[in-house]
Amino acid sequence: MTSFGITNEPAPARLTVGIVSAGRVGTAIGAALERVGHLVVACSAVSEQSKHRARTRLPDTEILPVDEVAARCDLLLLAVPDSELHALVRGLAATGSVSRGTIVAHTSGANGVGVLAPLADQGVVPLAIHPAMTFTGHDEDTVRLASACFGITAADDVGYAIAQSLVLEIGGEPVRVREERRALYHAALAHGSNHLVTLVVDAVEALRVALEGDELLGQQLVDDAPGGVAERV
Repeated sequence: MTSFGITNEPAPARLTVGIVSAGRVGTAIGAALERVGHLVVACSAVSEQSKHRARTRLPDTEILPVDEVAARCDLLLLAVPDSELHALVRGLAATGSVSRGTIVAHTSGANGVGVLAPLADQGVVPLAIHPAMTFTGHDEDTVRLASACFGITAADDVGYAIAQSLVLEIGGEPVRVREERRALYHAALAHGSNHLVTLVVDAVEALRVALEGDELLGQQLVDDAPGGVAERV
């Protein structure tokens, strides 16, 4: 049974969690995991903005270098941009920073577990756990994770069971995505979100041109400010 009902079964094991890095995604998922009893023991943060985000959203978590973060946890969450993921994985593998048996999950939508092969060869449990939502950097992100779908990919049934359990614990809905279909999955999400934003921006810009100079008395001028005539139309 889940944690929402009464059960005599033992509670799921609590994990020590390390996060690389303290961006919008990493801190939101870290806070969500702490809400259900896991402990984020360390995270990496380079910029002042990410350090502030870590201190604000994960106040009891140490800010440490990446190799020290990796060495301290049962679950290592790699929440870095896609362009940085391959180099990060290779670096962790080369330095032997991750202990055998550690669960290593990345949050990239475009990648499956193949990108984690250098670490999988060293005995880690590789997972791809991608929350299909936009992150604002505010506390509402952690709340919204509880109603989000997560694209999960694993190397075997054990990995899928772990990924599914982690997502269900924080209230999300796990959706299995095959390794060879991750690129298509990511393209579909990008088409439905990024392109929609582009469409709306282009439409508003066209309306600004169409309406410029013809505002009625009391209307805000057609400019770049939110709430102008073009935006309202």
